[in-house]
Amino acid sequence: MDLLQKLTILADAAKYDASCASSGTAKRDSTRGGLGSTEGMGICHAYAPDGRCISLLKILLTNACVFDCAYCVNRASSNIRRARFTVEEVVGLTLDFYRRNAIEGLFLSSGIIRSPDWTMEQMVRIARSLREEHGFHGYIHLKTIPDAAPDLVETAGRYADRLSINIELPRAESLAALAPEKSLSEIRKAMGGLRARIESARDDARTARRAKPARFAPAGQSTQMIVGADASDDATILSTATDLYAGYRLKRVYYSAYSPIPDAARILPPIAPPLVREHRLYQADWLLRFYGFSREEVMAGGEAGMLDLGLDPKTAWALKHRADFPVDLNAAPRERLLRVPGLGAKTVDKLLSARRHARIRLEDLARLRVSLPRVTPFIVTADHRPRLLDSASLRGRLLPATAFAQAARPVQMSLF
Repeated sequence: MDLLQKLTILADAAKYDASCASSGTAKRDSTRGGLGSTEGMGICHAYAPDGRCISLLKILLTNACVFDCAYCVNRASSNIRRARFTVEEVVGLTLDFYRRNAIEGLFLSSGIIRSPDWTMEQMVRIARSLREEHGFHGYIHLKTIPDAAPDLVETAGRYADRLSINIELPRAESLAALAPEKSLSEIRKAMGGLRARIESARDDARTARRAKPARFAPAGQSTQMIVGADASDDATILSTATDLYAGYRLKRVYYSAYSPIPDAARILPPIAPPLVREHRLYQADWLLRFYGFSREEVMAGGEAGMLDLGLDPKTAWALKHRADFPVDLNAAPRERLLRVPGLGAKTVDKLLSARRHARIRLEDLARLRVSLPRVTPFIVTADHRPRLLDSASLRGRLLPATAFAQAARPVQMSLF
């Protein structure tokens, strides 16, 4: 198998790992004209804390695996074509793509072959070679194997900018049923060890005066949860995510829609990937992290433990709390402005700055590219007062004219 064939297989196999990229948007590609793609393989995009978009070569070291996790297309019993890079091939590909200005870094994950330690050692060798032998200063994200020896994880953190361990599923009983070789308690233990080591390195950096302290995953750690592989509702998923953020100081929890692919070894039910549900969970996660919403408030917009699929979580919450509106953009504090559907955090900060000099009008919102049909039912400005806030038809007016509005609530079928 030549290098291009390996790249085709192992870049495609990596697309199921969402722990380094944004997702949930519509599928678009340039096969029939135009430029760019929101899906597919090879190069993904992550975002730095300052908002910069970073292009990463996203590949697996191998898609062979000794584990047989029912939700994973690369599981041991899956009838797929296998491939494996050598350490030198991954290093060469990364450097070649970087010199061509196609990427700014590497995201490397892997199936587990031989043993967790052997696989982790191969990934560490790649990162060490890039840093020490080739002077590579680009971004490196390594997927850490929970059962790997602590000294290997320690070495990985010295070379990688970010480490991640997949939590996989929100409930221990689900993981035991679908991935019996894995243990949620061991995964959480490994994540706790990463948190302790990351915080220790940051403390050393703050207190160091002369000697430069050793770096350890300066971009922190992230994780991924699979959505739709078990019967967990959205409330359970967000509860687990809230616990992960608080307990392990994660930079990000990524949600990955379960996409079963039938094969000769095990036929899985032909269910549609719950991409709309994944998208709503990302929106809800954003409200929890940056908009001051509690999990209970976010879930109040939905029903029976599930988020509203037709509307974004903030709008769904607002429709069930109409007594809190309208909000006067010229007088309300920042916390209330953040709860207005259609107003993002950056827009709110711009409005707070602008109203010091003049009263906010609808034309000011238009200049900030705010969606007026979405925001006007919930606000008061110098030249506007809402008329439809108590209307029974308001929900219908706010539904987007897209596939999201037409999506039926997914019913999760059994894996077996």
